[in-house]
Amino acid sequence: MSEAYILGGMRTPIVVKNGAFARRAPEDFCAVLLRALVERYQLKEIDQIICGNAVGTGGNITRLMALKAGVDESVPAFTVDMQCASASLSIELARAKIMSGEADLVIAGGLESSSLQPMRVYDKADCRYNEQTQGIYKVAQFSPWENDPLAMLRGAERVGAAEQVTKEELDYWTLRSHKLAYEAKKNGELENIILPIGEIDSDDGIRERMSQRLLDRLPLLLGEGTHLTAGNACLINDGAALVVLSSERYYKKWGQKPLARICAARSWGGDPAQSPRGAMRTADKLLEAKGLCYEDLTAIEFNEAFAVIDVLFERAHPSLIDRYNVFGGALAYGHPYGASGAIILLHLLQALAKTGGGLGLCSIAGAGGLGTALLVEGIA
Repeated sequence: MSEAYILGGMRTPIVVKNGAFARRAPEDFCAVLLRALVERYQLKEIDQIICGNAVGTGGNITRLMALKAGVDESVPAFTVDMQCASASLSIELARAKIMSGEADLVIAGGLESSSLQPMRVYDKADCRYNEQTQGIYKVAQFSPWENDPLAMLRGAERVGAAEQVTKEELDYWTLRSHKLAYEAKKNGELENIILPIGEIDSDDGIRERMSQRLLDRLPLLLGEGTHLTAGNACLINDGAALVVLSSERYYKKWGQKPLARICAARSWGGDPAQSPRGAMRTADKLLEAKGLCYEDLTAIEFNEAFAVIDVLFERAHPSLIDRYNVFGGALAYGHPYGASGAIILLHLLQALAKTGGGLGLCSIAGAGGLGTALLVEGIA
């Protein structure tokens, strides 16, 4: 079997919903990113493009994006929907294509615009039509037992309640995330992977002056007796991220040097009512399958859509916090759903480069109780 390597990747700035990308379709700003990626890595003979998307307009948005980018129409492209885990799954599929020998160069990642998320309507013959006002909905159903636009928030609250997580624990991780993200931004730690889109050149969700006092003033999203706020749950965002995967044959042929090798990938499922558990559960399964433990890792990235994900990791691995989300996470940057799996992989690669290589793992929970994880080895 061929091995799959990462030649590099880039992302757009991550911007808050209804902000700088409010009137830009995701296929448009991702097309800019794809053109820049092809130019930066002088890509030849692209075999396939695979992207994740969760709340877009449907159809095959990846193919639309590729055509807008000017990629030759002979290059096939398709779209993956695993909700928050979509981009990570697209990378897993790209790896499989290369390992099977069916492809030598695949571009994978994701694109999302929450700003332009369309309203959808159930058919009147659908029994769910009468559960919504005039059948209109924006959030898909993720479980047979729950059809609720707040399903993800309720899932995070359930996990927190089951584990007796306090609001203080959640807020600690919010403060940490913004502090580390601000330091990374100030020091230019991620500059080489962020492509300015026109005048938009940086992430706009990071708060230098995030404080406990501010967090204490935020209203509870699910009412009295709960802990979730707009501080310890991620913001809603727009953005895109792409990663270049190749075989050894490809990078040697074209004289390129890979950044990392993808050692393993894993998808896993669990209780859809407690989806935030998917990040660590899937990471656990991947490491177990490889005969590894977290102590073997140089860097770890979990998508912190909710601070409860961080708390679960901290409780299980308190001695490894200095290796975890070292540039901050989605509580600061935000979470453009279909792109986030590629974003955390890019951040992981930056962390590995900073430490001189080693093994790194990124994992992301997805709606419906799912998760996807990737294990990579940095190449110094």
